[in-house]
Amino acid sequence: QVQLVESGGGLVQTGGSLRLSCVASGRTFRSVVMGWFRQAPGKEREFVAAISSSGGRTLYADPVKGRFTISRDNAKNTVYLQMNSLKPEDTAVYYCAASPMLRISTTRGAYDSWGQGTQVTVSS
Repeated sequence: QVQLVESGGGLVQTGGSLRLSCVASGRTFRSVVMGWFRQAPGKEREFVAAISSSGGRTLYADPVKGRFTISRDNAKNTVYLQMNSLKPEDTAVYYCAASPMLRISTTRGAYDSWGQGTQVTVSS
């Protein structure tokens, strides 16, 4: 498995931006698919974005397309989530996750390592 530590969450006003980071250790980072999920109070954890091991392919959930960008730096064992034009409905705990699968996936079950989460709160 991969050990994951997220950072970068916080409180921001509607329309603002945040960049989340997730540093990985353990399994060779450059060989794993990475994803971001989020969980709002009272709701199930949902897919946000994912990126292939090389960084050449990305996938986004419809609510964040055009506003969020996932990227990775394999030299730094880090994956990022740049969040722009934030809305109150983006408020959630954000988790990064690692998947041993060859293809990027939106499914929680494809990911076997999870970080502890970082809180993002968007005020109206």
